[in-house]
Amino acid sequence: MKELTQVNFSAIILAAGDFPSHPLPLHLLQKAQNLVVCDGALSGLIELGIEPTAVVGDGDSLTEDLKARYSSIYHHISEQEYNDLTKATLFARSHMKMDAPTHTRPQFCYLGTTGKREDHTIGNISLMLYYYRQLGIQPTMITDYGWFVPATGTNSFTSFPGQQVSVFNSNCKMLASNGLKWDIYPFTELWQGTLNEALDTSFTIKADADYLLYRTWE
Repeated sequence: MKELTQVNFSAIILAAGDFPSHPLPLHLLQKAQNLVVCDGALSGLIELGIEPTAVVGDGDSLTEDLKARYSSIYHHISEQEYNDLTKATLFARSHMKMDAPTHTRPQFCYLGTTGKREDHTIGNISLMLYYYRQLGIQPTMITDYGWFVPATGTNSFTSFPGQQVSVFNSNCKMLASNGLKWDIYPFTELWQGTLNEALDTSFTIKADADYLLYRTWE
């Protein structure tokens, strides 16, 4: 968890799922410099006394009072090809200054993306790999229970003994691990890589393509 507090996120995007309650996402909301909010999440953010940098969406979830109050930073996007999370991501990617060097991926943080409708949750989780591949960003999806990150190739990850770890294969034909309780392999089903466990303070995943990693809080 400490590593996430030290990341200088280029943008934090708040979706309209279950509003965060864990101390870490709440801390990230409080300190966010570039905070883009899907319109359905605006009222919950206001209740915390936090002001967004931008509000993005089709406006269906906003009252007329909120539209008027935030008219200067409200960006109405009516097309239906993308959901509000992707609209907010594309807005942030296009309109906000990204401080990261051009050879590195901008770090985006996603909050409030799970809960409520299950189909929305599955869709939002799967979008992390899409953003990683198609938009050239490094997304981190943080929930009240842990966090998701997409990765490619061989990488080492911080952990703690007993940490619960799940690995979701995307397109790897070679997939292996060191430092997990059960060796992983090129899974063909989403459930096959779930409910693994870290043995020490780090573990390594060896892969020839992309995968999505989930780790729980300590």
